[in-house]
Amino acid sequence: MINRQSSFFGFIVAGAIALLLIAIAGFWFFTKSPVNLVASTSQPGAAIFVSKLSPVMVSLLTNPDRLQVLEREGEISQIKTSLLAKSGIDYQKDIQPWLGNEITLAVTTTDLDRDSANGKQPGYLMALATNKQDKSREFVELLFSKRVLAGANLDTEEYQGVKVLYDSQLAAAVVGDGFVLFGNDPNVVKDAINNVQVPDLNLTSSPQYQKALQQLPQASLALAFLNFTIIAQWQGLELPEPTYDSEIISLGLNPKGLLAETSFLTSLELTPPSSPLVKPVEALKYIPASAGLAISGSNLSNLGDSDLAKFWTQMKTAISGSGTDVISRLVQPLTDVQKTWGINFAQDIFSWVKGEYAIALLPREGQTLPDWVFVVEKIEGVPEGIAKLDAIATANGLTTSSLSLDKQKISAWTKLTAKQTEAKDRPAFTIEATAQGIYTTLDNYEIFASDLATMNEVLAGKEKSLISDRNFQNSVAAIGQPNQGYVYLDWAKSQGVLERQIPVLKLIEVLGKPFFNSWRSLTVSSYGSETNALKSGVFLQLQE
Repeated sequence: MINRQSSFFGFIVAGAIALLLIAIAGFWFFTKSPVNLVASTSQPGAAIFVSKLSPVMVSLLTNPDRLQVLEREGEISQIKTSLLAKSGIDYQKDIQPWLGNEITLAVTTTDLDRDSANGKQPGYLMALATNKQDKSREFVELLFSKRVLAGANLDTEEYQGVKVLYDSQLAAAVVGDGFVLFGNDPNVVKDAINNVQVPDLNLTSSPQYQKALQQLPQASLALAFLNFTIIAQWQGLELPEPTYDSEIISLGLNPKGLLAETSFLTSLELTPPSSPLVKPVEALKYIPASAGLAISGSNLSNLGDSDLAKFWTQMKTAISGSGTDVISRLVQPLTDVQKTWGINFAQDIFSWVKGEYAIALLPREGQTLPDWVFVVEKIEGVPEGIAKLDAIATANGLTTSSLSLDKQKISAWTKLTAKQTEAKDRPAFTIEATAQGIYTTLDNYEIFASDLATMNEVLAGKEKSLISDRNFQNSVAAIGQPNQGYVYLDWAKSQGVLERQIPVLKLIEVLGKPFFNSWRSLTVSSYGSETNALKSGVFLQLQE
């Protein structure tokens, strides 16, 4: 009986992933021209070893040595050394001579023995491309001989003409003249060999995978393929409205950062998106450059029925395991407004926002929650929508009043309270007004803000708006056009808020310190829907 412990293999896999993340995160420090890091292959050759029932496969499509130029303080070399320290293997002497242009990692099965009663032990496969079969075979034998000297019990087996070596934690084989396979169980390696000899079993025979490959850009440094149905089964999740069945992600280098392009695939006919935008929405000129998070686009009235909404409903369950998601915590100030006022955003606000819009959160030092700004293009239906909000405010005991702020007429929803003050002869009272929300009209836009200070920043800082901010301009320039708008996150400005709302983020930051130290901003956009695919891009802008 094989001991299914996988600590050694898990260490190797984790290190390989860290190697990729640290290398790509550091590239901006060393070159503004990523041409030399174009992938050597267009798609993973190792997909023939991976089952079409695999939940996830990730591939680096270039030789790791080509990433060596990205080192800032020897991070990649340090990882290579630490990975091999316990094995007695020297990377330059034992691996570099034969390692080719691909490293693929895959979860091949969600449970090796298919017995959920004893817990789920996934099967993990790592495939390394080899340029020299003899050299790579020598490496595998050297690796296991050193493990035997360290106390491991070695077994060998001839399986369908391939020599498989294994002990309690690791299995390996050199297949043909193309790949070296490693698994956390000999059955993982054997199944990989079967998948090649019976093509109907491997990932390349999957219609989902073939359809996903057609969405790839020409040059990708790395890619990932996810099967949502299998992932949901693995995690024991019930996905509501499973519109999308798979996803492919490609990672490429951009002179300003890293661009991940992704396509979500479905067999269903998608709802046509709203009219695409060929430039950032003008509403962003009323969003201060101090914004930590900004969302902009056009037409919120059909948001609930859009393919993007269906996707998020599906994904937030996959991410959090429930209907509650981290995004709800991130936009807590807006969620609080909805609860306090007893309103439904979709019915009471989004339904009449059919033109441009921009929503932003502005972190403040000393405040737990950020302030907010909401900008709406003033077109047909907007005045009636605002009148409805006035009525809701009145019903909630608020007073709608007018005031002047730097000669600009402002409307405010205020809560009036009487406070008693000390007096000699009889009680005296003062009335205090607390603004629950304010709004005004500028040009052809209605602007809502959380308080007067935030509205004053909007009025006084039109020349320092987000749309004129260089970092924002660099980020949106990397996203394809036309598109459906942007979600923009400034990491430096939002870090404190994010850490308070999502505590686990602090742990992630420690593990991925080189990446987070380099990260400036995140921009997400949807490129619109094809017949059976929702395409989008995620741009990670790095520090200069």
